Amino acid sequence: MKNIRNELEQRKQQSLYRSRKQIQSPQGREIMLNGRRVLNFCSNDYLGLAAHPAIKQAFIDAASQYGVGSGSAHLVNGHSDLHHKLEEQLAEFTGYPRALLFSTGYMANLGVAQSLCGKNDTIIQDRLNHASLLDAANISGSRLKRYLHCDYTSLQKKLDNIDSGELLVSSDAVFSMDGDQADIKAMAQLCQSKQAWLMLDDAHGFGVLGNNGQGSLNHQNISNENVPIYMATLGKAIGTAGAFVAGSQDLIEYLIQTARSYIYTTAMPPAIAAASSASLKLLIKENWRQQALNENISHFKSLAKQSGLTCPASDTAIQPVIIGDAQKTWEISQQLLNTGLHVAAIRPPTVPVNTARLRVTLRADHHRGDIERLVAGIVEAGKDVVSHRSKD
Repeated sequence: MKNIRNELEQRKQQSLYRSRKQIQSPQGREIMLNGRRVLNFCSNDYLGLAAHPAIKQAFIDAASQYGVGSGSAHLVNGHSDLHHKLEEQLAEFTGYPRALLFSTGYMANLGVAQSLCGKNDTIIQDRLNHASLLDAANISGSRLKRYLHCDYTSLQKKLDNIDSGELLVSSDAVFSMDGDQADIKAMAQLCQSKQAWLMLDDAHGFGVLGNNGQGSLNHQNISNENVPIYMATLGKAIGTAGAFVAGSQDLIEYLIQTARSYIYTTAMPPAIAAASSASLKLLIKENWRQQALNENISHFKSLAKQSGLTCPASDTAIQPVIIGDAQKTWEISQQLLNTGLHVAAIRPPTVPVNTARLRVTLRADHHRGDIERLVAGIVEAGKDVVSHRSKD
């Protein structure tokens, strides 16, 4: 029997142990965390919509009419007219013929891989893809090949070495730990030359990139026809929960018939679908939020550069500050929390060894002063940690 207690102790000794914090407030620029008010720099609620009055009211109204639970899977009797309306809205918003709701992004990625690929097929992925994409490939039973991060010569070599079976290339559009973006045009050209499926996970681009938040394809001026499979989540910029896959009529119908993570799970609550529909309308009606977020991103990048922080190139709301050492990263994060700044310390195995980082995520409703306080706090906390270590 595995000695799980020893493994837990090892994680603590290696500064890789993770603890949950309790929030006593809605998501927002400020939150109540473990009983104290802090500035929030680690939420994926990029546009500040999770607690928007109109979205909350849509949820309340729908819950009053439809109740809380959906009662069953979509294919039994859990598929309400609110779910159907949201799928139609998402298809229209993204420009695809059809969209299909999933309970989570993780389940959407699993459903696509398992439906399209099996033991005689190959899935090729960016080395820094989200864990859900990697797990999806492994669960499908396919051969998994990984190319160097955003290195499309490496991708081409992987493609050239495959001569049989289905081929699926899948990638984050915006990488969740680095904030950089895939070159969708380069990927699409390579996939077309090899007749491979191309799937994009746009969890961190949908809602914030492109015209009115239409996502990474719109942002990079890529036609939907070049990306047959598009996945995005609703629990980040949209401020609700769940995910969807968009594609052709045939693709979506095929997923309905074969995706186990769709068929064998209870549908999301109808009220979540109603809240998501309200959020989509706000993306178009009040698109000043994307502009405010972009201004905050520029302000952070400028200050970080001036302060000498080590930040990979990112033009998105995800702005990592590389520290390197896992223990030091955790100590800086704790020091920031003590001063009222909540920033996540991301450590291996989520990121490669020696690349532990503070994962700063910016919001549309952050004030310029908040960002100035954050950068100054990171610089000061870094000095304090080094000073304390030298004394020890």
